[in-house]
Amino acid sequence: MVVKGPENKKLVELIDKLSKDKSKFWKSISKLLSKPRRKRVAVNIDKINKYAKDGNFIVVPGKVLGDGTLEKSVVIAAFSFSKGAKEKIEKAGGKGMSIEEGHKELKDFKDTIILV
Repeated sequence: MVVKGPENKKLVELIDKLSKDKSKFWKSISKLLSKPRRKRVAVNIDKINKYAKDGNFIVVPGKVLGDGTLEKSVVIAAFSFSKGAKEKIEKAGGKGMSIEEGHKELKDFKDTIILV
């Protein structure tokens, strides 16, 4: 039997939960998360620093990596973080959280960015 799609139970539950949401925003996040691991998004801190402004809520449907510096205080929701990325986010005065926590917390999409 050939397995298609993610095998990580936590990821499968998250994709299922987001795809049932009425918001197109969360449905697009679920589509990006359901890609194969080798095609999943990986974003460096440098890219976040380039596109974000202070106070933005950033969603990364993949992993946040620690290359570069972060000079802005932002809230980042991602599927996973590298150890260095988490430290740099907290050092800059920001907050790192899982996409599931971000789904519960985010109600207004005004200052929200999806980084791919």
